[in-house]
Amino acid sequence: MDRVYFDYNATTPLAPEVALAMRPFMDEAYGNPSSLHWAGQRARTAIEHARCQVANLLGCEPTEVIFTSGGTEANNAGLAGVYFSNNKHTPPHFIVSIVEHPSVAKTVDFLERLGAQVTRVAVDRYGEVDPEDVRRAIRPNTALVSVMHANNEVGTIEPIAQIAAIARQHGVLMHSDAAQSTGKIPVNVDDLGVDLLTIAGHKMYATQGVGALFIRKGVTLEPFMHGAAHEAGRRAGTENVLEIVALGAACELAEQSTDATSVRNLRDHFWQLLEERFGEIVVLNGHPERRLPNTLNVSFTNHFGHAILSRMDRLAASTGSACHDGSYNLSPVLHAMGVPESIGLGAIRFSLGRNSTLEEVESVVEQLSNVFT
Repeated sequence: MDRVYFDYNATTPLAPEVALAMRPFMDEAYGNPSSLHWAGQRARTAIEHARCQVANLLGCEPTEVIFTSGGTEANNAGLAGVYFSNNKHTPPHFIVSIVEHPSVAKTVDFLERLGAQVTRVAVDRYGEVDPEDVRRAIRPNTALVSVMHANNEVGTIEPIAQIAAIARQHGVLMHSDAAQSTGKIPVNVDDLGVDLLTIAGHKMYATQGVGALFIRKGVTLEPFMHGAAHEAGRRAGTENVLEIVALGAACELAEQSTDATSVRNLRDHFWQLLEERFGEIVVLNGHPERRLPNTLNVSFTNHFGHAILSRMDRLAASTGSACHDGSYNLSPVLHAMGVPESIGLGAIRFSLGRNSTLEEVESVVEQLSNVFT
């Protein structure tokens, strides 16, 4: 089998269009964007153009976008920024889902050690949060609700608009980690009703090491990074012009993309082939309909996902989130969904992308058949 990359939820390859946009900033556009001379102003212009490209994709104003070093920093900046700017309630109360990415889950663990109160709401067997659970969890001192837009492991899309509407009714800020969803499905901050939203470049065909945080006008955050007045005083540190240009180009590419339908059709065909070949031994994890169009998380009952992948060394796939790879423990997400170990330990996440092909899908199914013979 030729090498097959089915791990687009972990990171995506750099799109050729994005690499082309970056090229001038590798060779000659080297100025510090804070400098007032010609070299600095060229860099500043590129940053502001990229900010407009991100804003166009998210449906917000450019002034509502700040650039970060990635999704992890954006999540930290949003949550910690709310905590440290909170003047209304002491201690503030946070509501998060139990299946959040570690960059949210570990941040609220840290804030909890500082004195924050945290409620972690459960999910159902599909990995979906019930908005009414959020409503019941809200307290007079609730400062923020944070629920990811789409789960990185099973792809389930959360009812963010409904949750945000409940938060708004109670005067509570709403944050969503949209690192996995942006570029795969529509992500419009007004349609979702969020006050804060995170995106990550390397999940959408830009580079690793760059992301952005949407901060709705009127929302005040204590800066997570302290120093000079970069990003309108909201994130100190000389901007990474090269990678910001990459993120902007990737957002423009995503806005123009029509890949979602073809990727969904390929993923669904993949699942059909697996069902036909393996029958009841293979189980779908996540919501059968309300999930990312590229994500297929399946379990091979009474087997170990890691053991299966170890026999397919030319396949790049995952047993769950890349942050949990190397462990034979049940994925925390599958555990939260109530998946028994006999099923969950056999999980493999296949995540497809715009370069995936039918030939690759058929080859992987054939190789899986060889593993089980």
